[in-house]
Amino acid sequence: MAQLKPGDKAPSFSLSDQHGKTVTLSGFKGRKVLIYFYPKANTSGCTKQSCNVRDAMPRLGKLGVDAIGISPDKPAAQLKFDEKFSLGFPLLADTEHAVAEAFGVWAEKSMYGRKYFGIVRSSFLVDEKGKISQAWYKISPDETVPAALEVLKTK
Repeated sequence: MAQLKPGDKAPSFSLSDQHGKTVTLSGFKGRKVLIYFYPKANTSGCTKQSCNVRDAMPRLGKLGVDAIGISPDKPAAQLKFDEKFSLGFPLLADTEHAVAEAFGVWAEKSMYGRKYFGIVRSSFLVDEKGKISQAWYKISPDETVPAALEVLKTK
C-alpha cells in the first residue's frame, strides 16, 4: 500500500454521490477539501466520524474547506446514511475501490482471524491546487476533525 504524503498530487477521481450526481476532485479546485475514507456507512465508528465532520462544517466552511466522505457503499446506502444523520455533504460511492487504492487506503485487514480487503480509515487535507497538505492513515473517528483543524490553523 503506497501512502501519499504532503506535497503529493492528490489522485483525481470521478464518483457518484448519494444523489447520483458525479463529483470530481477537480470540481473543488480553488478550495481546500477534507477527504475521509470510511469502511461502511451506518456503522458506529463511521457514524461518529461523519457526524463529527458534519458538526464541524460551519467552522471548516469559514476556513474555505469542503468535505467529502468516501466508502465502498452504493449510492443508495450513502443516501440512507446521509438522510438518517443529516450529513449534508457529498458521500461518494467507491464501489470498485479504485479511488481507495489510488489513495493507498485499500488494504488487507483481519478480524477474528479472517483476512479480507477493506478500507483503512484515513483522511486527507487537499489544498486549493490539488496537492496533499496532510495525510492521516489509520486515524480514529474522533481525530479526523481535530487533526485537520490543527493543520489548518498553522497554514
